Amino acid sequence: MVMQLSEVFLSLGAEAFGQLLKTVSMGKLRTYQIVERVKARARVAKLNSESLRKAGPRLWSRLEAREEDVAEDLAQAILVSQFDLVIAVLDFLGMPHQEGFFSKDVDASQHLTQGWQQRVWEQFRDRLPHPALLFYINHLAWELDKSEPLFTPEKLGQ
Repeated sequence: MVMQLSEVFLSLGAEAFGQLLKTVSMGKLRTYQIVERVKARARVAKLNSESLRKAGPRLWSRLEAREEDVAEDLAQAILVSQFDLVIAVLDFLGMPHQEGFFSKDVDASQHLTQGWQQRVWEQFRDRLPHPALLFYINHLAWELDKSEPLFTPEKLGQ
């Protein structure tokens, strides 16, 4: 069964989704030229931290409706705002990348070996916000192997 990106968001829950929206950096969105796309997806007249936060419940409903285009644009906004986390995880896994970006034709099988999600979780759970870390673990699995099941640590507080 192929995992959808909306499922990654939904697995975290509405509260964690709201926390992720608060991490979105308008400066990073401008740098990567995705402000207009995120603004259109969020259906706001002006995109800023407050308007994105206020759009959260509507965006959550759209994720529940499995609007994958919304999920993809929100994921990109969140991940460009979390490049330190992305780079730390990719470096830990030994995955070749260019400042957090890796080639779409990368063979990740040698880096994403059995139990990689749990190893990443154990390495970073005490240093990084749980919603962002869980989101990236599952986003990476979605991006590189859509048949990978959602990762949920056995004991979240652990």
